[in-house]
Amino acid sequence: MEQSSVELTRWRRHLHAHPGLTLDEGETAAFVLQRLREMGVEVESGIGGHGLVATIHGRGGEHASNRSVGLRADMDALPIQELNPDLPHRSTVPGVMHACGHDGHTTALLGAAALLKADPTWSGTVRLVFQPAEEGGGGARAMIADGLFKRFPMERIFGWHNWPGLQAGTVAVHEGPVMAAGARFEIAFEGHAGHAALPHLTRDPMLGAGHCIVALQSLVSRNVDPLDAAVVSVTVAEAGEAQNQVPQRAVLKGTMRFLRDATGDLLEEGIRRVADGVAASYQLGAEVAIRRGVPVTANHADERDLAAEAALAVSSLRRDLPPAMTGEDFSWFLREVPGAFVWIGNGDAGGGRELHNPSYDFNDSILPAASAWLAEVAKRALAAPP
Repeated sequence: MEQSSVELTRWRRHLHAHPGLTLDEGETAAFVLQRLREMGVEVESGIGGHGLVATIHGRGGEHASNRSVGLRADMDALPIQELNPDLPHRSTVPGVMHACGHDGHTTALLGAAALLKADPTWSGTVRLVFQPAEEGGGGARAMIADGLFKRFPMERIFGWHNWPGLQAGTVAVHEGPVMAAGARFEIAFEGHAGHAALPHLTRDPMLGAGHCIVALQSLVSRNVDPLDAAVVSVTVAEAGEAQNQVPQRAVLKGTMRFLRDATGDLLEEGIRRVADGVAASYQLGAEVAIRRGVPVTANHADERDLAAEAALAVSSLRRDLPPAMTGEDFSWFLREVPGAFVWIGNGDAGGGRELHNPSYDFNDSILPAASAWLAEVAKRALAAPP
């Protein structure tokens, strides 16, 4: 039976109050499993960690059609202390909260399951993929390695993310890239420690780290084509133990984002070149480690158009938004099968309602629209030519 918006809201707020950190989503997975079983939906758990895959067959059962499509939601929360003291459903787990709306994504997919289960008009098979560890935990690749697409065949796959600042319920479908590829870097400068009052007897890694931070800002502004898009951000600096000591070691950590692999290669070479140059200038040792993360999230053409058609059928559509430099684990699924990833507006982004803010809370009013889009795009994909 179709779930009411009241019940969807209750489910979402339960998940918000009981978040599961990346790789620790067991309680969330158990909640999802229970709701699916109450609907009478077939489900398998423990896929790529805490992942689940539910299967719903349309008119005529599993033998009526060999067509299949996947819908995905992510389940994990972030290591952020929530700052919503007056929120009745605020996180009960210290230092962990759903600051990215994955509680809403999970609930919307449960709502889509109910819609599909109650609808006798479609045929084929829908796979509902509840993914763990999206926030840097490699959940998509873990599910793929655990045989996701071999054990649960699907011709296409679709996913979405709530988007603060976009009108609530509006679906945004991108013509080109949706989200960026990314990498994390770490630069360690090794010097010679000594008394801060005798700096001539030391080799100061802090000096090197400071110049490196400044020099890294030139990589995008003076190396990347202005018509391309890239980000290099130093986000962590670690050094020193005492105020009267020049430390032995200084470490910088950060992230880079890009929309083309060639740009990523250019940035990686630039980071190493800058670090080595700074180290040589100040007689320091330098170690650089760069770990590539998710690839670019880019829609396939046919699936992009199906996503847009589904949006027009259930809500409103935008096709004019630029990509974001955030990354998305769903991109790994798009390397395995064709698919599309959309944004659904979460409404006003003011007052701390932007993603990854400690005051963020998912907009429950968009749950019916999100569930309806998921169910609609699945049905349209099953009816479209393979």
